[in-house]
Order: sequence, then structure tokens, then C-alpha cells
Amino acid sequence: MINGTIEALIAITLVGSFVVMASPDRYAAKLATAWSLLPVVGSLYMWANFDGEKNALLADGKLAYQSQEMWLSLGPLPDIQWYVGVDGISLPLIVLTTVLTTLALVSAWTPIDERQAQFFGLVLFLEAGLIGVFTALDFFAWFVFWEAVLVPMYFLIGIWGGPRRKYAAIKMFVYTNVASLVMFIGFAALVFGLGVDSFGLPAVTEASLAADPAAETFFGVNVETLKAAAFFAMFAGFAVKVPVVPVHTWLPDAHVEAPTPVSVLLAGVLLKMGTYALLRFNFTMMPDIANVNAPIIAAFAVVSIIYGAMLALAQSDLKRIVAYSSVSSMGYVILGLVAYTLYGVGGATFQMISHGLISGLMFMAVGVIYNTTHTRMVTDMSGMADKMPYTVGILIAGAFGYMGLPLMSGFAAEFYVFLGSFQASWGSGLVNAQLFTALGMFGIVIVAGYLLFAMQRTLFGDFRLETDYEVGPAPLHDVAPLAALLIMIIALGVAPDIFFEMIKDATGPVADLVNGGGA
Repeated sequence: MINGTIEALIAITLVGSFVVMASPDRYAAKLATAWSLLPVVGSLYMWANFDGEKNALLADGKLAYQSQEMWLSLGPLPDIQWYVGVDGISLPLIVLTTVLTTLALVSAWTPIDERQAQFFGLVLFLEAGLIGVFTALDFFAWFVFWEAVLVPMYFLIGIWGGPRRKYAAIKMFVYTNVASLVMFIGFAALVFGLGVDSFGLPAVTEASLAADPAAETFFGVNVETLKAAAFFAMFAGFAVKVPVVPVHTWLPDAHVEAPTPVSVLLAGVLLKMGTYALLRFNFTMMPDIANVNAPIIAAFAVVSIIYGAMLALAQSDLKRIVAYSSVSSMGYVILGLVAYTLYGVGGATFQMISHGLISGLMFMAVGVIYNTTHTRMVTDMSGMADKMPYTVGILIAGAFGYMGLPLMSGFAAEFYVFLGSFQASWGSGLVNAQLFTALGMFGIVIVAGYLLFAMQRTLFGDFRLETDYEVGPAPLHDVAPLAALLIMIIALGVAPDIFFEMIKDATGPVADLVNGGGA
């Protein structure tokens, strides 16, 4: 059974990648941007006509745009299928991917002035891989897309990045590849230990949820022990991609060396691969293991929130400040997931979308300032508001969105996460969900501290710049993507049900796997 909608979306993006790579440099930027509008239209069409129900991996879930065909039959080994489809979790991430890619391409018009055809073509190739990650429901196909995303990202950083670009690209590649190997071993052990005859994620989920914990698997290991080992192997693998402290050190280096449009996609979409995978694999397939170890997982989340924010407070490079902010923000996603309540899991998913937009805006605004001043150091400039009023105004609005200003998407996302995690019923005594929630909420205070400090130093006061470059308003094609992102952030803050209704429909059944989903 082939629906064709998702296949067409991936194919159009891939074809566009090759067409742009083959085009002359002088046409590449405009051609890639125009071509990227086709996936945007496709994803918005999917959103407008979405008819899925509940969760794609659970028995009563109804997929939208589903395609399922046998790919490879390997005899006694599990079958490999071409299996794609979307639910209320994956579809908002696809819309985020397509929209943010187009805006990132526009933001690349100014800074990318060499080998443009290859750069813009690789961005479209990256987009195709990301769409595959969020739609694939067979592990083999999903893993192909998961690894394929690393290839263009490595070259985008390694060729067009800053002075230490090769070091940053290799570090990212090594970290994420080792993590993928650990994750792959964990998932393979789970599939073969449970005796599942397919790599389809719904089939593996059903077998895992129905398995008798005391039953023996291979080598006399019982199911509960096997699932625990697989859970922590996959958690470790995905934690690198999120990233979670202490396996976060590759991210600031990658962000600092990457060109701005690549940083936008890295923070806005690639980090969501890790949290999306955690939700699909760990928290949906093995809720019993997640719930038993909830205090440990919540501790990782809170440490990421606080430690990431404290590291951001100590930075003087604007890009590093935003990079460490992403480490902190992803901690909120983990805190919401482990709550296993409707608003916890739903809020974590909504936070993925909100953070994608806000971090994209922040990196893009820092990039526009860098294009003009050729510096990102807080100590090198002040009074930028008088010279670049539109860029600075949008940057300030985005920073307040990061702080959780009401009527912006950051407030809605954090409110849902805190409400859901406060309702969680795990833990006892001092080690309980409410304590971890309170500690996580303290992270907002630190976020406000470092963002306000950085803005006060660079944006206000008398104009001063430690370079010889002329500073003036940014061109329209640099400001327009910032304005578009700000409009979307406000729209999701004012009307979060644009996505949150479908998100709740898909995450509610996950929350119900533990204690009925809480309140």
C-alpha cells in the first residue's frame, strides 16, 4: 500500500538538491530557495488535510499518509519494510523542518559567497534526510535517514565553517556516530530478544509492551533485564544528539564554527531528532523502564537545564550563549517526557517546535549582526540598537520568547511542561517530581539573567565597535526571515492549538501507558 504523499515530499527535496548542485553559483541561492517552497507547500497541505488519530506506534493509532510495502525478506531475520506515515507528533516537526529550511536558505544569501551551488544543494539534501527521520516507521529505513543527515552536516560545517571548522566537524561526526552505534546495539538486542519478526516500530512497540517481564530471552536473560539494558543503550545514544549533559560538548563547538544558516538548522531541527527518538523509542516502547528510573532521568534533565544556563552565563561569544541555551532548553523536553502526563509529554513535544523557532530566530539574528560587524563578542560592541533597529528589535523579542514571555510560544511550551511535570506521580519523600519541577523552573531565572546581561552590553548605551566596519540597517532579505519567525512564535503563543491539539491526541496515549496519564 503506497500513499505517495511522503514519498513525493522526500523525492522533490532530493531532486532539488541535485538540481541546485548542478546549477551555476550565481543562480544557486535563489533556485534553492524557490525549490524549497515546494516542500513547504507539501507539508502545509499535509497539515491542512491531516486525518490521523492517536499515536503511530500504539495499537489504536491511525496513521496519516501511510505507505507500507515489503522491502527485503531475510529469512529467519526480521523483515525490512518501506514504512512511512505521520501522526500528531511527527507532522508538526515536518512543518518546522520545511519552513525553517526555507528561512535558513534566505539567511544564507549574504554570508555564503563561495561554492554556493554545493552549499545550497547540501542544505536541501539535509532537509530530505530530516523529513525521512520524522516519517519512517521501520527501523532500517529510519536508521538510513538518521545517518544520512550527518553527511551534509559534516560538509556544511567542515567546508563553510570558521577557523576551527575541521575540528568541530570531526568532533560532531565522531560523537554522533559512536552514539548511533550504541543505540543500534540496544535496539537490535531488544528486537532479537523479543523475537519480533519485523523492524517496524509499531510491531516492536507492541511486542515490548506485551512481553512478560519474567520470560527468558537469549542467554537466559529475562525480558525486564533486556529491556533495561536496551533502554539505557538507546538513551545514551539519543542523549548525545539532544544533547544532554555531560555528552553536550560537541554542540557549542559545532555552533561556533558553523555558518549561521547551518546553526539555525542544527539548533532548530537536528537537536529535535534526539528528543523525537527518545519519545518514540524509549518513552513509548519501554514506559515501565522509564517510569522506574524517572528520578535518574529527571536528574539528567535538571542538570542540563541549570548547567547549560550557567555555562551560557559565562560566555562572551553571542553564538556560544545561544548554543548553551539550547542545552538548557532541551532539558525541559526530557523533564516533560519523563512526567508521563498529558501536559508533560504533550508540552515536551510542543517545546520541540517552540525551541526550533526561537533558537532559529536567535541564531539568525546573531548572524545578521555578525554579517555587518564581523564580530560576535559581547565585549566588542555596544549601542547596536541605534544602528540596526529592526534586527535588534526582533532579537530582543526573540530573547523574551526564550525567557517565557506570555503570548509567545516559549511561555506556552514551558507552562505545559511545568504543569505536566508537577502533576507526575513518581518519586517519594524529597525525591519527587514536584522538587525536580521547581528546580527546573529556577532555570528560567538564569536564562533571563544571561540574556538580559548580553543584550544590555551589546544593544544599548553609546555606540562602540572594536572593528573598522561601517554599521547600518541590514538588508531586507536578512530581516525578512527574522520577522517571519517572530510572527510564527507569537502565533503559536497566542493560539497554541494550531499544533497542540494534534500533539495531545498523539501524546495522550503515551502518557496513559503509566498510571493512566495523570490528571
